This record gives sequence, structure tokens and C-alpha cells, in this order.
Amino acid sequence: MIDRSNGWEELPDAEIAELERTQIGVAAVEAWARELPDGAAVADVGAGPGGLRTAALVRRGFDLYAIEPSLSLAAAYRRRFPGATVACEPAEDSSFFDRRFDGALAWGVIFLLQPEAQEKVIQNVGRALLPGGRFLFTAPRQACSWPDSWTGRSSFSLGAEAYEAALLRAGLRLVATEIDEGENHYYSAVKV
Repeated sequence: MIDRSNGWEELPDAEIAELERTQIGVAAVEAWARELPDGAAVADVGAGPGGLRTAALVRRGFDLYAIEPSLSLAAAYRRRFPGATVACEPAEDSSFFDRRFDGALAWGVIFLLQPEAQEKVIQNVGRALLPGGRFLFTAPRQACSWPDSWTGRSSFSLGAEAYEAALLRAGLRLVATEIDEGENHYYSAVKV
């Protein structure tokens, strides 16, 4: 049987709790959220258990829709953020709730997927965003692969040029790249 959670279902509770508490990326998500309208509908792609980055979106009063393939992580997200709508499914196969969004966040998830699945997720986000909608995701700037520190499974960065090309194919324009305090490289794009 294929593990659609890419190893996340196997994480011990202590590691899930660590994911929920990390401060890394909170400031970047807060800055990105300021670009969204009040009451924005946001797709939290590969949402995990929800954490402080999610809490930052809740504080802004956003309408959250989480997509998470791990049953236990999706359940943790529901418990922590009961006002959110949660789908337990892989982002590359998601219908994105058959709706459109003002923003989509994919923090720490794109590079966990096989390269073909990464392209599918970016395409899905492009279809799901409203014109002017914002997309924020993390992946290394260089093309590389490495074992994920949480699951031990292979992670893949397509590299900045490949991500920019994939965004363009999805109807998105790269507007900024940054590096945060955890040395995460992230990409900010807008639906054209």
C-alpha cells in the first residue's frame, strides 16, 4: 500500500508537538498575510498539525482550508483549529474544495514530493487562486536532493529557475524570494 502521507503518519507525538511549536517562518507568514484582503480564504497546503504559522493566519481572521494527507496530522489540525475546513488528501490530487482562494500557503511541503507531484501541486494552486491571489511556498534555491530530517525520505528541490518556470505554467508570477531565520528559502508568487 502506498503511504500518501509520505512518512508523516509515522511521526511520534513528540515530533508532532515540536512541529506545532516552531517559531520558524512565523514572521514570513505574517508579512505575507498582510498582502491578503481582510477575511481572505486561504488554502493551507500540506498543513501538518497546524502550528504557530497557522495561528498567525487565524489571528488575521482568515477562512482556512487545510489539505493534509496524514490522517493523524489532519486530526490534530482539526482539534487545534476547529473553525478550519480540513481535507485529508494529498495536495497533488486535491480538488482544493472546488473553490477559489485569495491565498495558498505550502510551508515545508513542496520539496517533500516527487518532482512530478510538485508540478501538479503548483498547477492545482494556480487553478485554485483568484486573480491577484498570493502563493507562498518553501524550497531550496538550488536543485538538489537530501533525506528529510523528519521522515528520512528523499526530498527534492527543483531549483529556483525550475520553480519560476512551473509557476509561469500555472499562471503565477514570481514576485519575491527570501530566506528566513531558519534558513528556509521561500517563493512568493501572484496569480496573473
